[in-house]
Amino acid sequence: MMADTNTTREQGNDSAMLRAMEFTSLGRTGMSVSRLSLGCMSYGSPDWRPWVLDEAQARPFFKKAVEAGINFFDTADIYSTGRSEEVTGRLLNEFARRDEVVIATKVFFPMGRGPNQGGLSRKHIQQACEASLRRLGTDCIDLYQLHRLDPVTPIDEVLSALDGLIQQGKVRSLGVSSCYAWELARALGHSDQNGWARFVSIQNHYNLIYREEEREMLPLCETEGLGVIPWSPLARGLLAGSRTALDDKASTTRSEDDGFARSLYDQPSDWAVVEAVRDVAKKRGHTPAQIALAWLLAQPAVTAPIIGATRLPHLEEAIDALNIELDEDDRATLEAPYQPHPVRGLGPSAMRQAEGPSVSPSRNKGKRSK
Repeated sequence: MMADTNTTREQGNDSAMLRAMEFTSLGRTGMSVSRLSLGCMSYGSPDWRPWVLDEAQARPFFKKAVEAGINFFDTADIYSTGRSEEVTGRLLNEFARRDEVVIATKVFFPMGRGPNQGGLSRKHIQQACEASLRRLGTDCIDLYQLHRLDPVTPIDEVLSALDGLIQQGKVRSLGVSSCYAWELARALGHSDQNGWARFVSIQNHYNLIYREEEREMLPLCETEGLGVIPWSPLARGLLAGSRTALDDKASTTRSEDDGFARSLYDQPSDWAVVEAVRDVAKKRGHTPAQIALAWLLAQPAVTAPIIGATRLPHLEEAIDALNIELDEDDRATLEAPYQPHPVRGLGPSAMRQAEGPSVSPSRNKGKRSK
């Protein structure tokens, strides 16, 4: 993937220095995004997760990101139950030019206990979009993504509702997250057949420890011209070198209650990948996180990994990873320990549940995929 380079000025403590930020197009939209996206799940309210930073604590991260040239910010309505969108909107209004930044958010997970508070019905999609617009303090969302597919609502109903948001000017582009390649292919076909706006990107689970996306999803995205925005590029911190074992629950605040990470990374070969990253990092004089990001950034299908940071040095390290080029020996060392994995980061096929001939509406009533 060819990336344009734009030079931005970052103000240091004593002097200003020049830093080159790379930009590329998000799929075929022509919309320019930085090669790194700041994941805003880490900013909102610690009442939601103990490792989340509040607005005052988040301010330096947005300032640093904007000064470094990052213009791509990803959040979701479910993060801190809406608080993340509020913090993201206010801090971008403070530090960035709205016309230059690309704001992405997501819909699906329940925002309350009552009916119609989650899922992908037309009613909830419309209500959730309007609520996100209010919280973000903007009149249009640049990239509106399905956080998951809905096991209850047929895909045509979902796609028609999303296309309506485009026609109403509330959303510019559409994306999807964490689905099977055949589900994405089918959704693209339905959009093309009906003349609806199609997905322009996918947010998927992809990093050095989990590479199953290389089998079908990445070739599909390259063929169809979709942007790829991987979540968990550092495997929930394992590739950052901050954990001492796959089941480490004590090294970081997040690892203490991150049961999701333990469900994703539990294969014997996973730790061998972590050790390979450490070996290359030591040889090259970089941090493990930088090496893992440099590898991911070099994958042809990848648009922009989503980086989460709760410590400023970690954000700075991620930005510096853009300047690292790995040679063939480095890549071979990093890739050699990988072993095939069971599919992780996805639930049962939502589309099959919603539309399969053996599934009745009554069986789906009230269910949600994980």
